[in-house]
Amino acid sequence: MEPFEIFLAGTPGLEPVLRDEAAAIGLPDPKVVPGGVVTRGTWPDVWRANLHLRGANRVLARIGEFRAFHLAQLDKRSRKFDWAAHLRPDLAVRVEVTCKASKIYHDRAARQRIETAITDSLGAPIAEDAPIRLMARIEDDLVSFSLDTSGEPLHRRGHKEAVNKAPLRETLAALFLRECGYDGTQPVIDPMCGSGTFVIEAAEIALGLAPGRTRAFAFEQFASFDAAAWQAMKADVTPRQTDLVFRGFDRDDGAIRFSQANAQRAGVAEVTTFARQAISDLKRPEGPPGLIMVNPPYGARIGNRNLLFALYGALGQVLKSNFRGWRLGMVTSDPGLAKSTGLSFVRTSAPIPHGGLGIKLYQTGPLP
Repeated sequence: MEPFEIFLAGTPGLEPVLRDEAAAIGLPDPKVVPGGVVTRGTWPDVWRANLHLRGANRVLARIGEFRAFHLAQLDKRSRKFDWAAHLRPDLAVRVEVTCKASKIYHDRAARQRIETAITDSLGAPIAEDAPIRLMARIEDDLVSFSLDTSGEPLHRRGHKEAVNKAPLRETLAALFLRECGYDGTQPVIDPMCGSGTFVIEAAEIALGLAPGRTRAFAFEQFASFDAAAWQAMKADVTPRQTDLVFRGFDRDDGAIRFSQANAQRAGVAEVTTFARQAISDLKRPEGPPGLIMVNPPYGARIGNRNLLFALYGALGQVLKSNFRGWRLGMVTSDPGLAKSTGLSFVRTSAPIPHGGLGIKLYQTGPLP
């Protein structure tokens, strides 16, 4: 079939990192746009994006467009649209409509016309809770139809069932790891691991495990879906071996239990270790230097800010004393707390939206 537009929804501020990942898995000529990355491809490219991308939140497929200047025209052209090429008559569809700078400005009326066209021409039922989501955008009188090919957001890998307070999403952790230059060939330690997201994500990358390997996707219910080709694509992923060990520590016993359970479900238990330990007891492991990745508490997220300066200071002191040659990637919303580590940061990201806050990634070079 002819290539169509594919939109990789991402985290604002990290679109260039997602673009680089899209290029690395072979998606054609990905380009940064606000809120994500655009590429063009066919359905196998959509499947590959969902299976392999660690940093995308969703994958949307643009299935068609036409001009419409009033509701009657929208109704007529929606009825002529080739819904059968994309949707199945036996599965319910959820329709969402947004209107912007167009003569058609009433989104509810527009949605009703599109829903009726789908039901009358294809026979598919309409349901508010349907797993198949059709998004219609009417902007400057251009009606564009897109399908959410992912279904559940892509950070839901299907492995992290146990979480602690203020967990970091897997997609965001993966983008931060990539931004720090992590490629799976260095050890990773998280001294405040929470539910183990950084450690597990790093281990999966090192082992070559596809993030979507065990979950289902909305595109499996599309009319265009080829089950045999999809199974062949998944079977073509060859996991790697690694001699590295990925370590997580936390002062909370519950966090350690959560991390161990999540690592077991993710299939990385053999290359990960988790233990209850204070920051001051952190020791450098034998072997080559690697990456410290940490998402410590910050006052706006958890607890009293004034009590956290000692924690950040202890982190900086133990890294300066014991981790020569290692690099640090630290996520926090508070520049004052970052400064209290006493470390020299070579790169600080722009604010990244997360849980209503603007967080930043602070990176050091190899520690002296």
